[in-house]
Parts: sequence; structure tokens; C-alpha cells
Amino acid sequence: MNMAACDAAVDPALLRQDLAAAFRLCHRFGWSESVGNHFSAAISGDGRRFLLNRRWQHFATITPDDLLELDLDAPPDMDGPDAPDRSAWAVHGVLHRDAPQARVVLHCHSPYATALACLEDPTLLPIDNNTARFFGRIGYDLKFGGISDTEDEGAHMVKALGDKSVLVMGNHGVTVTGDTVADAFEDLYFFEKAAQSLILARSTGQSLSVLSDDVARNTAAGWQAYRGMGKRHFDYLKAVLDRENPIWRS
Repeated sequence: MNMAACDAAVDPALLRQDLAAAFRLCHRFGWSESVGNHFSAAISGDGRRFLLNRRWQHFATITPDDLLELDLDAPPDMDGPDAPDRSAWAVHGVLHRDAPQARVVLHCHSPYATALACLEDPTLLPIDNNTARFFGRIGYDLKFGGISDTEDEGAHMVKALGDKSVLVMGNHGVTVTGDTVADAFEDLYFFEKAAQSLILARSTGQSLSVLSDDVARNTAAGWQAYRGMGKRHFDYLKAVLDRENPIWRS
């Protein structure tokens, strides 16, 4: 994506709606955790201005107007009523600043992705279409150090992510990035399904039938033609939210 064109390309109102929907859908799928975890989306091309959920608001209650618009050049009052979580400010701020290609950053502790992250070797092996979708697209950060609330930890994550779009965080969870909320959420959805398939296959105790690198690479490349699925799927999911509780948009 051309970063210089991002400011003009982003519709702030639509971005707020999509990010609010992602929070609510994350809870709907059973991936939320109390009032923690964080999603963000860049507004500016350089990533220095971004949307983020405020501290300790439950995902199921978030509306577009609840999202904080933060600026790395004007740090918020971290003790104020509208402060972000300190770890979210540190990590998401650094990710948006130092990896501006990550327009949207979704971090959660979805059950199967977290179980995968807790294995000694959390490599997502390509054993089917969904696992092969991520072949060559995953960074691994296996140096868990507790709550990630410093810029150093954010910088460490940027390095581990590199040019990938998914970060498996050892003993922690998963962070998925994307150009749009729909793209990132679709990858989060498929990554959880992929992790589930691998965990269930491993639970049988039988040897895995792992695809060759060539087949996995070709499968991942083949998924590119289906990237439009993400928007169609996300539009359907937003329509479900509309039917159930249309005030989520207000």
C-alpha cells in the first residue's frame, strides 16, 4: 500500500465502524477475554495517528464513537478517564510507527491460537488449505517476558514480525495485521481455524501428514485470488450485528 495516499484513502467514519464491528465479532466468536486485549487501526499514512480501544471497555459494548484517536506526537494522559491501556499504547503505538504497513493490528488470545503459542514448537505446519494459507506469512516471537507494556517490547515485536502479517507470540497469543479491518479479521478467523485443525490433529497422537513446501507455497499463493472473500464475509457479519443490535453503529 502507498503510505502517502493513506490519509486520503481512509474514510475515518467507516474505519471506526469496521473496527467497532471487529471488537463485537471477536466477542461473538468467543475470542474476547474479560475487558482486556486491543485492536487498532492507523488513520495517518505514517501510522502515527491511530484508533484504539480505551482501557478496560468490554469488546461487546464498543461503538465507533468509543474508539480513541491517538497521536504518537501528543501522548495521552495515561491516568485520565479516556486513557488507553498502557501496554496497548506501548505496543500498538510502536507497531504503527515502526511497521506502518500494518494498517490494522488485531491482538487477542483466541483459544486455539493461544494453545498453539504455548507449544514448545508453535510452528503452524501446513496440513490443509487453512494452515497452508499462512505459509511464509508468520513471524514467531518466543521470548515471552510478561505483560508487554514498554516500547522495548513493541520494538521486539516489530523485529519478530518483520515482513510478515501474522505474529505468533509464544506463551501468549496471536497478533494479526492487514491493510483493512476486513482483511485482518478474515486472517484472524482463518488463523484460529488453522490452529484448531493442527491442535486437533496433534491430539490424536498420530503422525501428521505435512504438505511439502512447494505444495504449501502454491496453496498460499492460490489463496491470493480469494482475498476478496474477506470483505464479503465481513459485510455479512456486520449485517448479522445489524439484525441483532443495530445500535452498535451509533
